[in-house]
Amino acid sequence: MRFALMTEPQQGLTYVEQLELARLAERLGFEAFFRSDHYRSFPGPTDKPTTDAWAVLAGIARETTTIRLGTLVSPVTFRHPGSFVKVVTTVDEMSGGRIDVGVGAGWNDAEHSQLGLPFPDVAKRADLMEDELAILHGLWEEPDGWSFVGKEVSIKDASFNPKPVQRPHPPIIVGGEGRPRSLRLAARYADEYNMSSSGPELCAEKFALLDAECRKIGRDPATMRKSAMAGFLIGADQAEVDRRVRDLLEMVGEAGTDASAWLEEHRPRWILGTPDQARAMAARFGAAGAERIMLQDMLPRDHAMIELAARELIGRV
Repeated sequence: MRFALMTEPQQGLTYVEQLELARLAERLGFEAFFRSDHYRSFPGPTDKPTTDAWAVLAGIARETTTIRLGTLVSPVTFRHPGSFVKVVTTVDEMSGGRIDVGVGAGWNDAEHSQLGLPFPDVAKRADLMEDELAILHGLWEEPDGWSFVGKEVSIKDASFNPKPVQRPHPPIIVGGEGRPRSLRLAARYADEYNMSSSGPELCAEKFALLDAECRKIGRDPATMRKSAMAGFLIGADQAEVDRRVRDLLEMVGEAGTDASAWLEEHRPRWILGTPDQARAMAARFGAAGAERIMLQDMLPRDHAMIELAARELIGRV
C-alpha cells in the first residue's frame, strides 16, 4: 500500500504551515502531498484564513525535491479550463515533473457566491468538467492548431507551449463517490480514480463498476489506478486516540460532542484508532482494490500524529 498525506488548509493554515507539512511528509517517506482546493473555511468557523491551492503548490514545488504534489480536487468552477491547464503546466515545470492534478465538479455554493464566482447547476458543472478533462488532454497532447467544441467551452487553433515536463501529461485524478457519470469520465480521461468519504465495501463496489466502464470503451482496467481518500486519526494507545478525538472535535467547533459516539460513526470509513486498528483498516481498503490511500488530516498542526502514521503504516501495510 502507498500513502499520501492530504490536508485541508482552508482550516486556517498559512503558506508556511503548509510548507512545513509538505517537508515533513517528504522527510517521513510519504509518496505525495495533496491539499484541498477551497476558498471558504470549514468545518467549524467560516472566517479562518484561506489560500489559493495552486499558488501554494507553486511555492512548495520550489522548496521540496522528491515528494509528489497535487490537489484533491480542483473545482472546474474556480478557473477557466484554458487558464487551469496553463497553471498546472507551469507548476509541473517548477516542480521538475512532480504534479498530480485532481479534477472535480465543485460543490460548495457559498465559497463561490462570496467571491462572485458562478455556480451553475450540477449538470452544467459536470459538462464543464467533461470539457476540462478533454482540454487537458488536447492542449497537452495535440499539436498546435488543435480545435475543440465542447458543451461549455470551445477552443480554436490552439497554441500551447511549453508542454508539461511529465509526458504525455501529469497524472489526472478524477475524484468522487462513484457516481455513474464520474466513473464514465474517469474511464475515458483519467489515470486514477479516487474514492472519497467511503468505506472499503463501497470502494470495492464502485471500483468494480469503474472496471466495467473501462471495458465498455475498450480500456484495460489495469491501466486505471485506484485510490481512496480516508480521514485518519490515530494514537499510540487508546488514551492518545481519545485525546486526539477531543482535539478534533474542538477544532471543528463540536467540543462537547460524545467522543465515543463520534468514533463509532466514523470508524466504518476512517483510518482510525491504535496502530493495529489503523493497519487493519488500511489493509481492508487494499483488499477493496485501493492501491494508495490519501490520509485526510483534520489535525494538521499535530505533527506527532503524522509521524506516528508514517512509522506505523508506511511499509507495514
